[in-house]
Order: sequence, then structure tokens, then C-alpha cells
Amino acid sequence: MNDHTRDAGVGPPTGGDPAGWRADRARSNGWEHGTLRRAVIHGVRLYNAGEYHESHDCFEAEWYNYGHGTAESAFAHGMVQVAAGAYKHFDFENDDGMRNLFGTALQYLEGVPGDYYGVDVLDVRTTLANALDDPSVLDGWRIELDGRRPEARPADYEYAEGLD
Repeated sequence: MNDHTRDAGVGPPTGGDPAGWRADRARSNGWEHGTLRRAVIHGVRLYNAGEYHESHDCFEAEWYNYGHGTAESAFAHGMVQVAAGAYKHFDFENDDGMRNLFGTALQYLEGVPGDYYGVDVLDVRTTLANALDDPSVLDGWRIELDGRRPEARPADYEYAEGLD
């Protein structure tokens, strides 16, 4: 990958041993792609705060950094669809649109490891699959990152605003 995916300023995970990170890798503080980890942190926090459009933007901006057929691309593209589907459901009450986006997200996330860049992808896949039948499972659901379900901070909004 190109250096644009490196960011030595992104710290290690706060828990677990997610795919994409190794303690013995010095570059990007152990992350194979530090900018992906940075986008994940901001995107998850914004999603959990109900800022679905901003979350979408975080994942979308990073998705463009990876070639087709990579795990990074599939993960980022899947998370774009997750945020877009929630946006359709919560902001537009369009559950048919949500189902279409979640169906696509499930396809992208199918081969992604269960704990990828700190995201509990297994929980994401399970929740999306359940929401196809019962959209109310999204009410109160938050994405897990490093074993927690973090909320947005001012820095997350600043990051998203800087993507424009």
C-alpha cells in the first residue's frame, strides 16, 4: 500500500488483538493502515452518536484509498453501506432503502475478519441480518469498537468536517 495509508499518530487498540494490528509492527503504531484505523475511530463514534451521514463520509473517504478486492476496501465499503442504511432508516423512515443497503453491506462484510481494526464485525453482520426482518433492532444499537461502544467527541466532528 502507499504511504497515504500510514499514520504514526494513531495509537494501538485499547483492547483485544484485532486484525490489521500487530504489537511488533512499529510503523503506524502497529496498524497496517493507520489512516483506516483513524477513519474507523471517527466513523464508529459518529455512527454511535446518530450522525449517520458524517459516519458514512468517514468510511467513504478511506474506502477510496484501497484497490478493489482487498479486505480493507470490502470493510470500508461495507461500513459505508451500514451508515447509509441507518441514515435511510432513521432520517427518512425508508426501510426498503435500508434493507437494500444492508443487504449490500452484508455482501461486502462477508469475508472480513470478525474483529477488524477494532470493530466487532460479527456483531455488525448479525445486527444487519436481524434488521432486514425487524428494523427496530437498530433502536439503541451501537457499533462496538475495542470492546466498547464509544460516542462522538468534538474531534470526530472536526475530522468529518475536514473531509469536504
